[in-house]
Amino acid sequence: MTDATTQLPVSEDTLLGGRVKLRQPLSGYRAAIDPVLLAAAVPAGPADTVLDIGCGVGAAALCLAARVEGCRITGIEAQRDLVRLAGENIGLNDLLGRVAVMAGDLLRPPPRLAPGSFAHVMANPPFLEAGATTVSPNAGRAAAAVEGEADLAAWVRFALAMVRPKGCLTFIHRADRMEQLLAQLTGRAGEIIVFPLWAGPDKPAKRIILRARKGVETPTRLTPGLVLHEADGRYTPAADGVLRGGAALALP
Repeated sequence: MTDATTQLPVSEDTLLGGRVKLRQPLSGYRAAIDPVLLAAAVPAGPADTVLDIGCGVGAAALCLAARVEGCRITGIEAQRDLVRLAGENIGLNDLLGRVAVMAGDLLRPPPRLAPGSFAHVMANPPFLEAGATTVSPNAGRAAAAVEGEADLAAWVRFALAMVRPKGCLTFIHRADRMEQLLAQLTGRAGEIIVFPLWAGPDKPAKRIILRARKGVETPTRLTPGLVLHEADGRYTPAADGVLRGGAALALP
C-alpha cells in the first residue's frame, strides 16, 4: 500500500505480539527488534516523561507506551516522511495525548524541547561511523545506519542536555562501539549498566544496551545480559517474553 500523506510505499506490521500496529516504509530503515529491546530497558514509571531521539516511525515510543500505562513520550525525528508516519502510528494505536512526535534535528533542536525536562531519554543512534562503510543509495536506510553531521558524541551531548539531573539515559548500540559510548559518558553520568545482547549460545554480543544516570558517580557494572536465540535460531523464552510478550528487560 502507499501512504496517502507521505506517498511512500508502506507495509502494515505489528510489534509485541500484535499489541502495537506499525506502518513503515517498504524500503529504507525498517524497525526490527532493536527498538523493542530499547523500549523494554527504559525504567519509566506511569507519571514519567520520556524523550525518544531519532524516533523514526515511533516503534520504540509505541512499545514503551504499551508497556507503561500513563507515561508520556515525545519523539524527535529529522526525516519528515517518518514524522508523518509516526503521527499515523500514534493514532492507529490510540495513543494521542500520550505520545507525540516532532520534526527536528538534534544539532538544532526545536525550541519546544526544554533542556533538563525529561525523566528518561532513549536513543537508537546510527551504528556506523561516517566513512566506515559503503553508504546505502537509499537515503532513509543510510540516515538510520550511518552517522551524518551528528556523530555519537553529539547524540550523547544532546541526551545529557535533555534529561533532568539524576535522570536516566538508555542507548542501544553496537557492542564494538561500547568504548566510545562509555568515553562520552565519563564524568557526566554514572550508575552505568552495560547489558550485552548475546546472539546465541556461545556467540558474541553484537549489540549492547547501556543505561546511565546523569550527574551521579556510582561505578559501572557489566551484567550477564540476554541471550536472544537458541542454537536452532528460535528466540529464547526470555527474549520471546520481551519481544512478543511485552515484558520489561530487568537490568539489575
